[in-house]
Amino acid sequence: MTELVTDEGFVPDAWAGHVFLAFDALWSGQDLPEEALAVDFPNDRDPIDLAPWLSRLALVRVGFPAMGDGRGFSIARRLREMGYAGRLRAKGPLIPDQFRAACRVGFDEVELPTDVVERHGRASWNPRPQASYQARVFA
Repeated sequence: MTELVTDEGFVPDAWAGHVFLAFDALWSGQDLPEEALAVDFPNDRDPIDLAPWLSRLALVRVGFPAMGDGRGFSIARRLREMGYAGRLRAKGPLIPDQFRAACRVGFDEVELPTDVVERHGRASWNPRPQASYQARVFA
């Protein structure tokens, strides 16, 4: 199971049950649905490959196969620089500090495995102001 966290905390997934197209389906030549599209984008592709579809994409879900694999952060920043204004979701076993970094580079939400949420504790994912290291230590 997965859980969805945003800068407002844990939220229900409005896209639950929606079909996410594999990125390769965009290039397959098959007829695409007329409604807004949601696509799973692998973190080993260049975001420029999504350029022809940006106006039709309502949600791009970028895979983070491992906590230490940060290529998705660069993808998010590039998509925003390319003008993508739709929903941008990171999916994978990120940790709370990476959640805040994900928000800074343009992700709207992070889809986390439930076991990762439980391992770090739900309170770790609550958005909070980021004080400096010194402010926390010498407060």
